Amino acid sequence: MATEWNWEALPKSLAIYLWNSGSCNGCDSEFFALSGPRYDLERLGIQRVDSPCHADVLVVSGPVIASEAEMLRQIHSQMADPKIVIAIGACAVSGGIFRASRCLAGPLDAVLPVDVYVQGCPPRPEALIEGLTRAVIDLEGRRKSMEGRSLS
Repeated sequence: MATEWNWEALPKSLAIYLWNSGSCNGCDSEFFALSGPRYDLERLGIQRVDSPCHADVLVVSGPVIASEAEMLRQIHSQMADPKIVIAIGACAVSGGIFRASRCLAGPLDAVLPVDVYVQGCPPRPEALIEGLTRAVIDLEGRRKSMEGRSLS
């Protein structure tokens, strides 16, 4: 089911930081296809950034390797609130074919709170766009709730 894009839900551009946590790069290649001329997410105001300090959304592909779990928590803590975490692909969502490995800290939700799950191995670009659309709606709701708080 395709989600209709809500232009009013994104008053500012959305910045995405992609973290590969030990995946086979299948999810990453599908994610990078979103930057090409067919999908061109930048026309929707969505862009990739090279620093988590500038990101609204953390997109993680792959199962979380135990040695990188703390680094991933630090990356998450560097992001300003409100922030969204998206798990893309079977490995990030459930551990995938690696779930029985003793090298893993587990799927992403064992390390960080996940807001949006995008299934697939690898997920199709259309599924990634739907996940980003859900993230946009969720992020705007969080921004509005933060605006309602007073700083007294």
